[in-house]
Amino acid sequence: MTPSSEIPTDFPSTGRLAGVDFGTVRIGVAITDPSRILASPYCNYTRRSLEADADFFRELADEERVAAWIVGLPLHAGGEESRKSMEARQFGKWLKDVTGLPVAFFDERFTSKEAERILGVAGATRKKKKKHTDTIAAQILLRDFLASQS
Repeated sequence: MTPSSEIPTDFPSTGRLAGVDFGTVRIGVAITDPSRILASPYCNYTRRSLEADADFFRELADEERVAAWIVGLPLHAGGEESRKSMEARQFGKWLKDVTGLPVAFFDERFTSKEAERILGVAGATRKKKKKHTDTIAAQILLRDFLASQS
């Protein structure tokens, strides 16, 4: 099955993309190179308040010259949207409002499972898995988005 995506008409064809693995407590972030060839883990951000979160994402966009956001859309195995999908959509709208950058949504099914598997193969401890899963999931989301665009 081809991952589904929603790309707005104002989505830029060049510039760095930031992938976001949305969570209510932690948000995993990955970023591409300017040529959009590689997706690399960037950070795990622990949410604080709307104001602090807005400052974090505005600074990230400015410092890393982000052109657009890719927000993971958590879908059920059959492709249906869930309550978490609605939360991710609300977050994406908020992210666009606070940064002024376009947001695309991309199917993130199984990215966390794949991230956990990768970390397990790498021999990560339970503590390290918890610390890095969201960032690796964001990297996988971004990698899959890039692959779908080529």
